[in-house]
Amino acid sequence: MRPSPRSAVSAVSVFDPDLTDRPAVASQLDFADHAEEVPVHRHRKGQLILARRGAVTCTADNDIWIVPPNCGVWIPGGMPHSARATTNARLSYLFVEPAAALLPDSCCTLSLSPLVREMVDRLAQEPADYPADSHAARLARVTLDELAGMPRERFNLPISGHPKIRMIADALTLDPADRSTLGDWAKRVAMSERSLARLMIRETGLTFGRWRQQLHLIVALRTLAAGTAVQNVAAELGYESVNAFIAMFKKALGSTPAQYFAQRRRG
Repeated sequence: MRPSPRSAVSAVSVFDPDLTDRPAVASQLDFADHAEEVPVHRHRKGQLILARRGAVTCTADNDIWIVPPNCGVWIPGGMPHSARATTNARLSYLFVEPAAALLPDSCCTLSLSPLVREMVDRLAQEPADYPADSHAARLARVTLDELAGMPRERFNLPISGHPKIRMIADALTLDPADRSTLGDWAKRVAMSERSLARLMIRETGLTFGRWRQQLHLIVALRTLAAGTAVQNVAAELGYESVNAFIAMFKKALGSTPAQYFAQRRRG
């Protein structure tokens, strides 16, 4: 029986990666057994988050990050972050000691090979205090060497620390179907449309239209990974037709939703 949201255990309390000084340790969590919201926290070790099933979004470094299939979000050590998983999510975590590997010093999404994903899952079967000269230690070393060569992908939404941009981000995250224009939002945040357009580009690097499309991709990837039908996702995002949503998705990612997830499952 699944715990109620009131009694579900937070994922943060399950495992403290900073209790060991091993170069890398791994763990797995099934969110059927844990609260879906992971509050803001930080740890000494860097963290790679992989979604083996379902999806998870992370907030870190003034960005929202989606963890799609066959990818992982890398969060450097010491950086405050929070997460929200879908109810069907099964996650793998790899925690990396600072300076143990040549990994980015800022948050990013990494496209992960089947080898890296399997090695992380295998390492999760080992105790966190494995001996320094053990098979687990050698596995950790090879995992880190392979991970350092994984390419980056863009599955993040810059949200900025600016209060007016953050207000828009919070509102559209709660209601992504809101089709208000830039002019509409300018009135709500008491700015001219031109000033808001400049602020959006300065704070996020994207125009409002491109930024909202990226938000829709983040929501779509997360919701589709949770098993929601394409037509329902299209409606949730306010598209007039399923075909219009599929066209946006294909233009952004190079394939239809069905093709995208089929390719990821084969990867």
